[in-house]
Amino acid sequence: MARENLDDAAATLREAADAASDDETRDRLENQANEFATHADADRGPDHGKLARHEHILTDIADDEGGEVADRIEDALASIRAFRETVEGV
Repeated sequence: MARENLDDAAATLREAADAASDDETRDRLENQANEFATHADADRGPDHGKLARHEHILTDIADDEGGEVADRIEDALASIRAFRETVEGV
């Protein structure tokens, strides 16, 4: 179930990329989506530090874009946080 959260985040970030206002933002979101898809398929998921870096990047993008993109990113962040609750450690 936890890995599904990473798949959900990837799909939602692709939706955010489709709604982005410029190519640079679209590329950044597509890169994030690809990373989460890779994490979902990996033998070992990302740790807290990696997830925190993703969250920081996504929050910055959401703050810059606003609107529908920010809404989609917030949905993705909810999935990421749900996954993060399953990660041992900090």
